[in-house]
Amino acid sequence: MADLLMPKATAVWLIDNTTLTFDQIAAFCELHPLEVQGIADGEVAVGIRGLDPVANGQVNREEIQRCEEDSSQRLEAIGPASEVPQRTRRARYTPVSKRQDRPNAISWLLKNYEELSDAQIGKLLGTTKATINAVRERTHWNTPNITPQDPILLGICTEAELLDAVRKARARAERAAAREEKAAEAAEAAAAEASAVATSAATTGVSPEQPQADATPAQPVDDAPLSAVEAGPSDSGASDPGLPGEGGGPADVLQPDAAD
Repeated sequence: MADLLMPKATAVWLIDNTTLTFDQIAAFCELHPLEVQGIADGEVAVGIRGLDPVANGQVNREEIQRCEEDSSQRLEAIGPASEVPQRTRRARYTPVSKRQDRPNAISWLLKNYEELSDAQIGKLLGTTKATINAVRERTHWNTPNITPQDPILLGICTEAELLDAVRKARARAERAAAREEKAAEAAEAAAAEASAVATSAATTGVSPEQPQADATPAQPVDDAPLSAVEAGPSDSGASDPGLPGEGGGPADVLQPDAAD
């Protein structure tokens, strides 16, 4: 339900012009039932003129009649016909009478709050980065007459706005310091690991770039076992039946006698 513009004035009108219960009026106007009862008794909202929610388009007459017939029902407000456009952010407006004091305020912020960025100062005072740099580098056309003055006392910004900007700037600085500390710790860990590797290499006499050779030398090729064909006849004296001239082979049986 959309917020009522004047809830107590609406409650006054509903009490005077309808038969709704205090609970129904309290639920619709977002008030306490005892407060609604006090309005009806004339103890609360004295002198407030009633505001018609039907004329304002917040509720229709049929909805009121429905709830008057059944006290357990609750009024349902009518939503806005069109969405109200949100106001866009604009540059801070500084009155003409205060614009001559902006260099003084810039100087004061640069002196007392170094953690503020140029963007934050420009947002607080409604000025530009060029003016901020001119005041910082003392190249402003009115530099001899610039005197640091508190922008809060000058009425250019409020204390809440300044404190919020300072809080954000310090939080940003803390995050940056934490990142730098983390990077330094990582660099120290990498340096310690490299030093440990170099020390280990100096102790073992092996370059850290080259892997340490296996202590067991490779077996020479000559000592490799021979295959069955290269090994020849076994020690048992059996000859290959396919080779002539060796004992017990078929070649000896078929060889003719020299006398023939």
